[in-house]
Amino acid sequence: MRRFFAIFKDAHGATSVEYGMILALIFLAMIGALGQFGTTAINMWNMVANEIGGS
Repeated sequence: MRRFFAIFKDAHGATSVEYGMILALIFLAMIGALGQFGTTAINMWNMVANEIGGS
């Protein structure tokens, strides 16, 4: 019975889950930032192409 209750007192699994959640949030922030950067870069190069091409 003591071993059964010892499982609930173990904090190693909770720490791993917390680190996993932090890593997932960092990953999502990176994807959002790269998406925004890509959109900005495409708009910039389209503006440059329009200025050079005169269209």
